[in-house]
Amino acid sequence: MGNEDGTERWGYVEVRDQVNLFWWYYRSPNKTEDSTKQWPVILWLQGGPGASGVGKGNFEEIGPLNVNLEPRSTTWLNKADLLFVDSPAGTGFSYVNDSRLLVTSDEEAAIDLTKLLIHVFNACESLPMSPLYIVGESYGGKHAAILALNLLYEIQSGNLKATFGGLILGSSWISPADFTSSWGPVLKYVSRLDENGLRRTNSVAKQITQQVEAGDFLNATTTFNHLVDVLVNNSWGVDIYNFMLDELNDPLVNTNSMTNRYTTFSTSSSSSNVSSSNLTILMNGVIREKLKIIPPYVKWEFSSDLVFNALAGEFMKPRINEVDLLLEKGVPVTIYTGQLDVICSPKGTETWVKKLKWEGLQNFLSTERVPIFYTLNDQGILFGFNKSYKSLTFYWILGAGHFVPAERPFVAMEMIGKATNSPALSF
Repeated sequence: MGNEDGTERWGYVEVRDQVNLFWWYYRSPNKTEDSTKQWPVILWLQGGPGASGVGKGNFEEIGPLNVNLEPRSTTWLNKADLLFVDSPAGTGFSYVNDSRLLVTSDEEAAIDLTKLLIHVFNACESLPMSPLYIVGESYGGKHAAILALNLLYEIQSGNLKATFGGLILGSSWISPADFTSSWGPVLKYVSRLDENGLRRTNSVAKQITQQVEAGDFLNATTTFNHLVDVLVNNSWGVDIYNFMLDELNDPLVNTNSMTNRYTTFSTSSSSSNVSSSNLTILMNGVIREKLKIIPPYVKWEFSSDLVFNALAGEFMKPRINEVDLLLEKGVPVTIYTGQLDVICSPKGTETWVKKLKWEGLQNFLSTERVPIFYTLNDQGILFGFNKSYKSLTFYWILGAGHFVPAERPFVAMEMIGKATNSPALSF
């Protein structure tokens, strides 16, 4: 299915019996036909697990239209073609006919995605000509890293007609225990915790680290839930996606459940997005009518508790080794983190990066980072920093929380253009 001019296509792929993943592809209006300048395609994977990339990533972060169906000037479509997939099955418009078919491991989710990409790329003559970049936001980064390794194998085996460009990890939940250990110190330094709150937070975080080291991931997820409560209570309601905001004043957070905290988009002054309830109305109304192929028994939800619960034993499992393997194979890996993020804080991100065994790590760490300036009103404004060595690049984005593309949209768009080697001109 798609529109008449071919700039949008969408559909379902039955990746297993009674398991259907929904995808939505946008062709960029800026796409060049110059064969010497390869135009990239970005696969966007949302977090959660269980949050909808077709909905949230598309309409709240990087797609051509916002929730009000108004054009987004900073859409990543300016730099690349976009492919959104609701993954794992059970998320958004993707569905299973039996809840026992929900994936229970990150590897299973990546296998389903691999099957979808083989189908979509092999069926479309133009897609294999574009280098494919995977962007994984939040929990989506874990699936993205595993998927990247799968794709390398399938491309080498000749099963997938594609060129793999690289992996981009956006505020990604790669090493959960390193992040939870960072929460107390981060919030103490910005005055959201006192010594008593820091002590209580660190005590629970230490328990999580011990559980993760023992391989007790399911109980670590339960303790994670407890730690979020401890953190929010002792900080008087800090928003764990942006420590400059309060959860109690955030209209998008309407329950105390861990799943909602992890998958619900936090508001920011730089975002024109409205609440998840409005997105739900949009997806189950105008968008469903446009797509025409959504089964009547499939109702779009912002995030799926069923999917999250099915992966509860995976939630706290680290994926540093997968990133290491990609770097060893020479795959370009870009990491970005928002200055104001708590849940996937810069401190936690830096900690897990230092655990990489990649041979270029020490040279990367000793490389001086450089400032990122953009001109606004004839003034050069500092928006962040980055450093790069060989195939590893790291961005620190100032003034952004967990959802960098929504909170610093212009900077994120320019960053993704560089990360994907887009031939599109900078703005």
